[in-house]
Amino acid sequence: MRFRALVTAAIAAGMTFAATTGVAFADGDDHMMDGWGAGWWIVMPIMMVIFWGGIIAVAIWAVGQFTRSRGEQKSPLDIARERLARGDISHEEFERLRRSLS
Repeated sequence: MRFRALVTAAIAAGMTFAATTGVAFADGDDHMMDGWGAGWWIVMPIMMVIFWGGIIAVAIWAVGQFTRSRGEQKSPLDIARERLARGDISHEEFERLRRSLS
């Protein structure tokens, strides 16, 4: 919902900017050549690659976020076994934990 509002606000801001600065989207004059010469032919494809690369990168990231496995949850008994194996707790403490968890 916030994304839709953000896109709508961006479009409205762009249209307001165009209306207040006198930029015409299609008035029959070739504004692309004003001050740029033929350089825009180089800049526009580069910008298009950057734009679509960003869109594809965001799509890949989003798919990865939604499909990534969340990992298996360890049970408290498994954690106690790991602590016993590392030597963090004694065998008697492990047995006490095992009895209380069962």
